[in-house]
Amino acid sequence: MSAVEYLNARPLVHGLDAGPDLFDCRFDVPSKCASLLHDKSVDLGLIPSIEYLRHADYRIVPDIAITSTGPVASVALFTDRPAMALRSIAVDSSSRTAVALLRVLCAKWFDIEPTFVTLRPDLPTMLKRCDAALLIGDAALYQEHELNGLDKVDLGEEWTAMTGLPFVWAYWVGLEGVVSPEHIEALRAARDSGLDCLDAIAEKWAPSDDNGESLNIARTYLHENVAYTLDEQALAGLKKFFGAAAELQVVPSERAVRFFE
Repeated sequence: MSAVEYLNARPLVHGLDAGPDLFDCRFDVPSKCASLLHDKSVDLGLIPSIEYLRHADYRIVPDIAITSTGPVASVALFTDRPAMALRSIAVDSSSRTAVALLRVLCAKWFDIEPTFVTLRPDLPTMLKRCDAALLIGDAALYQEHELNGLDKVDLGEEWTAMTGLPFVWAYWVGLEGVVSPEHIEALRAARDSGLDCLDAIAEKWAPSDDNGESLNIARTYLHENVAYTLDEQALAGLKKFFGAAAELQVVPSERAVRFFE
C-alpha cells in the first residue's frame, strides 16, 4: 500500500504497527500514490480524491478519508494580488485533486480563466513565472508567507464558502476484491488510534525550530483543520466536486461512489 507522506496522513497510519500484519506501507507524494495504484504496483493507495474516477473497478474504503470543512491550511494559493486578478498560476507537480479543485474554483467562484503552469513546489521559482503559486501539504502548511508579503488563499475555505460543504482530499482506494473486512477493520482501528495520539504525531513529525511555532501549527492543524471520517456531509461535498469537475471537463465524466463491502 502507498500512503501520502504529509502530516495529514500520519493519523491514518499511526496505529497500523499495533494491528495485525496485513499491510506493507510506503510513503509518497499524492501524485505518486495515485500512479502506483493505477499501475497496479500497489493494491491499495491513499490517493487524491479525483483519482478515484480513473478506473471503473475502483472501490473506496468506507468511513475513512482526509477531509476539511472551512480552512484546510495545507492547500493554498500564495500571491500578492487578489484572486480575481490572477492571469497565471503555477501549480504544484505533486498535486492532482488540488489542481482540479483550483480549476473548479477559478471557473465557478473567482470567475477567472488563468493559464496554469506545472512546476516543482518551490515558491520563489513559481512566483517568478506566474502571478500565484499553488502549494499543497507541508510546504503550504508551514509556509511563512507573510514575511514575503504574500496572501494565502486557502482552497478548503473557498470551497466551503462556495458550497457550504466539506471537501474530501484523499481516501484509501483499491480495485474491487483486494480488500477484506479484516483489512477495513484494521484501517479503521489505525485511524482511531491515530486520533487518540494527535499531539504525539505532531511532536514526531513537525519540523524542529527554536520557538516551537511549527509544533503549534502542526497541533492546530491536526485538531482543527482536518478530519478523518467520510460522513454524509463529506460524501455530499465529494459528489458536488465530481459533478463540477465533470461539468468543466476537468475529468471525462463523473460516476457513482462505490465502497468496499
